[in-house]
Amino acid sequence: MCTCINFKTKDNYFGRNLDLEHRFNEKVVITPRNYKFNLKNGTSITSKYSMIGMATVVSNYPLYAEATNEKGLSMAGLYFPKNACFFKEEDNKLNLSPYELIPYFLGLYSSISEIKKDITKLNITNTPFSKEMPVSDLHWMISDESECIVIEQMEDGLKVYNNPIGVLTNNPPFEYHLNNINNYSNLSPYNSENTFSNKINLNQYGQGMGAIGLPGDNSPASRFIRASFNKLNSKCEDDEKSSVTQFFHILDSVSMVQGTTITKENKNDITTYSCCINTSKGIYYYKTYTNNQIIAIKMSEKEKNNKYLSIFDLIEEQQIKYIN
Repeated sequence: MCTCINFKTKDNYFGRNLDLEHRFNEKVVITPRNYKFNLKNGTSITSKYSMIGMATVVSNYPLYAEATNEKGLSMAGLYFPKNACFFKEEDNKLNLSPYELIPYFLGLYSSISEIKKDITKLNITNTPFSKEMPVSDLHWMISDESECIVIEQMEDGLKVYNNPIGVLTNNPPFEYHLNNINNYSNLSPYNSENTFSNKINLNQYGQGMGAIGLPGDNSPASRFIRASFNKLNSKCEDDEKSSVTQFFHILDSVSMVQGTTITKENKNDITTYSCCINTSKGIYYYKTYTNNQIIAIKMSEKEKNNKYLSIFDLIEEQQIKYIN
C-alpha cells in the first residue's frame, strides 16, 4: 500500500509513503544524463535528463519506485493488485514493461504536455525484469508544476486521468476515488453550525468537529480521502523548511504504524519510508520507519553529468539529539 501527493508553495514538491511488509534493498539513486537503458522490447534509450529517486539497483539498472527529473517532472508507481492488467507486445505500440515507465518518461520528457502527445501509443507489457523479479501490479501518478495525471492499464485497456486533487493511493481504480470524494463534501476544517435542528441547542465541545466523518483507517480509499483533506486544507509558510516539514506532516497523517495493519501472511504492513522531493531544485528528502530524522540529498551538476549511477545508502538508525 502507498500514498502519493504533490504539493505547491513557492516551489513544487512531490513524494510518497511507501507501505510494504518487506524491504527491497532500496537506496536513493541519481541517474545522470546520457545514461543508457536497455529495454525489453529490444531497443534502448539514452536519457536526456538526469533523475533522482528511490530505487533498487540490479546490474546497473535503477528500478525506481518514484523519481523526479531535472525538469521537475515526477512519477511514482503504486501497488494496484488484481486491477492492473498488462499485455503482450503489440505492433506499432510503445511497448514498455512496468519497471521501464519511470526511466523512460523521466529520461526523455520534460512535462506532462509532452507525455500526452505519445501516451496513446503506450502498451504496458507483462514482461518481467527477470525470473527472480516478476511484474508488479502498479498504477502511476505523474506530476509537473502545472498538471497531474494518473495512468492505469486494466482489462479494458489503457486509461489516463487528469488528477486535480494531486493524490493517489491504491485500489479501487482512480475513477472510484474521484467519485467517492463527493461523499465527504460536508467536511470542513472549521467547526460547523448546528444544522441538526433549530429546536435544540447543540454545542461544539472541541476543535475539529467540522471534520467528523473523516476516515481514520488504513484502507486505500480512506487514506485517499484523509490525504486529500489534509493536503487541500494545508496552510504553511513558503520557505523550504516550512514546506518540507508540512509535506511530511501530510504524509504522516496517512502513515502505517507497525502492528495496525497485518497481511494474510501475518506480516506487518508499515510505512518503510516517506519522501519529499523539491522538484524545482532536485532535492530528495526522506525519512524511514526507524529514523525520523529528515535526510536530504541534492542532485548536483556533478551527479547530473556523471558516467555512472550515484547511489546513497539509507540512514536508518534513529537520530536523537540529547540536550543533557
